[in-house]
Amino acid sequence: MNKRYFTLAMIVAILGVLLAGCGPAPATSRPQDTTGGPLHVTVSILPQKYFLERIGGERVIVNVMTPPGASPHTYEPKPDQLVALSQAVAYFSIGVEFERAWLSRITAANNKMLMVDTAQGIERIPMVAHHDEHTEALTPAAGDAHQEGDNLDPHIWTSPELAKVQARTIYAALAQIDPTHQAAYQANLDRFIADIDRLETEIRATLSGAQNRKFMVFHPSWGYFARDFGLEQIPIEVGGQEPSAAELAALISEARANGIQVIFAQPEFSTRAAETIAREIGGQVLLIDPLAADWLGNLRQVADAFAGVLGK
Repeated sequence: MNKRYFTLAMIVAILGVLLAGCGPAPATSRPQDTTGGPLHVTVSILPQKYFLERIGGERVIVNVMTPPGASPHTYEPKPDQLVALSQAVAYFSIGVEFERAWLSRITAANNKMLMVDTAQGIERIPMVAHHDEHTEALTPAAGDAHQEGDNLDPHIWTSPELAKVQARTIYAALAQIDPTHQAAYQANLDRFIADIDRLETEIRATLSGAQNRKFMVFHPSWGYFARDFGLEQIPIEVGGQEPSAAELAALISEARANGIQVIFAQPEFSTRAAETIAREIGGQVLLIDPLAADWLGNLRQVADAFAGVLGK
C-alpha cells in the first residue's frame, strides 16, 4: 500500500513540474542586468535612435515609440509598446507633444527605468505665426486645454549645435547606467561631435551662395536649423491649425513678395495648404523629413534642398 502511494505521489510531482514548464511566464519582468548583454533603451523619435546608436554603439538596443510616418505631436503609444518598456533601463525624452500626455504612464510602466530629459540645458524658442506681413508669438488661448509653454518649439534635434548638447546628455546617462563601458561611450561621443562639427562646416559652405534667406514650410520644424545657419522660416501651419482663408491669402502674398517658388512640406502632414499656395504662386511642393532615421545624412540632404531653392 505504501509503495502504491509513493508511486502516485511521484507521478503527481512529475506532472506538476511539466505543467509548470508549459505555463505562462511570470507577469512581472525586470530590466536586464547591465553588466551582461546590451542595454535596452527607449526613445521618442527616430533621430534620437541615431544619437543613441552613435554613442552607445553595440552596447544599446534602441526602441522607438513613434514609428516612421507617424507624427510625434499626436501619436498614442500602443499597449504592447508600454509592455515592452518593462525591459528598458532608460527612457530618453525630448519634449515632443505626445510626451506631455504619456510620460507619466511611460514612467509607471517601469519604475526602475532611468528617465533622461535630453532637452535639459536647452532654451527653446517660441513657435511663431506669420500673418499680414508681421510675426507674432503664439500663446495658449483662454480655456485651452494645452499647458503653459505649448508655444515653445520642440524640434531641437534639427539644430546641429543643439544635437551636441543632447549627445552629451545621452553620454552622461549611458555612463551612469553602465560605468564599465564609460571609456567606449566617451570615444563614441568624441567621434560623433567631430562628425557634427564637419557637418556644420559643410552646411555653411552649401548655403553660402543662397541669395534668398527665407523659405516657406508647412509645419514649422526647421526653426532651430534656420537659426543656426542664418535662414528665416515662414510656417503655414502652427499649433496644429491650418490657415484660414485670410491667412492663406496673406501667406500667398508673402511668398510672392519674397520670391518664394518652393513650399516645403513633410510626409507626416497633409500637403493641401502647401499645394494651394504653390499653385497660386506657380511653384511646387517639395518634401523634407525632420524625422528621418539617418539624422546626419538627412540634414546634409535638407541643406542641399534649401541651397537649390534659395540660390535661385
